[in-house]
Amino acid sequence: MTLSAPPATPLRRALFRAPIWLYRLGLGPLLGRRFVLITHRGRSSGQARQAVLEVVGRNSATGAVLVAAAYGPRAQWYRNILHEPRVLFQVGGRRLRGRAEPLPPGDSGDALAHYAQARPETARALTRALGREVDGTPESYRGLGTDPVEGVPVVRLAPERGEP
Repeated sequence: MTLSAPPATPLRRALFRAPIWLYRLGLGPLLGRRFVLITHRGRSSGQARQAVLEVVGRNSATGAVLVAAAYGPRAQWYRNILHEPRVLFQVGGRRLRGRAEPLPPGDSGDALAHYAQARPETARALTRALGREVDGTPESYRGLGTDPVEGVPVVRLAPERGEP
């Protein structure tokens, strides 16, 4: 079973990118702490690129957030951060410089299982939208995170030291 493809039509791409415009208009706080705007560098162009991702976990003590590469290792933002891990990220109204660090597969699986327990309806809807079948158990989400080919890697966005 493969992940569905990213949006292919101009209208679908525009709808998927609408949250970026909310952030650009200064309305990011309306999305709360469940979403993050990540600004990263294109691996070929070097140009700044942006994506809005759902936060699947957080460490309040360090300010780090976890995000999932829903389209797997082929997601463009994910491929870009592997090449250049320095990023800017914004959660709500808080903007930070930091590093994007992919978690090891076991930790990715644990993070997805924890997220699915915390937000079961959202997790089921997202996996269904991606063309993935899960049975709702923590083990099925853990398997989704640990699969290196068809899985969903999780990335930690960690603020630079000294960032508030």
